[in-house]
Amino acid sequence: MNRRNILWSTVSALGAAFAASRVNAATEAPPSNKLKVVYHLSDADKVNFVLGNIQNHIDGVGGPDHVTLALVIHGPALKAFHSAQANPDISGRVSNFAKDGVELAACGNTMKAQNITLTDLLPGFVSAEKGGVVRLAELQSQGYLYLRP
Repeated sequence: MNRRNILWSTVSALGAAFAASRVNAATEAPPSNKLKVVYHLSDADKVNFVLGNIQNHIDGVGGPDHVTLALVIHGPALKAFHSAQANPDISGRVSNFAKDGVELAACGNTMKAQNITLTDLLPGFVSAEKGGVVRLAELQSQGYLYLRP
């Protein structure tokens, strides 16, 4: 009789532990199935093309809530985003991307080389202090897919 009680207690304890783990799993946030994508832009002649790709990406997945996007800019392409020089189309796109939650990262090394600060860029940019290529690698290590159109 004593063995039966021990066995019953063990089975009951295991059942309770399993039930508790299911309750915890049900109350935790479900894992995100959103893709994370980082676009790399350094060529000045590809600015409009890349911005168009990002907009097509947002539209293609059903809106910004369905994807996590980042844009890392360095080199000559950064000049297109200087607030004093940016054309209205680029300004409007950047503004919309910032509202949609797209991370807009400007290479800190390029900013130093071009003698500009974040305040010289269109609103919404953050500085990739360690450099654009370092930020690209960081994002890739966080599971972002890398695109360089």
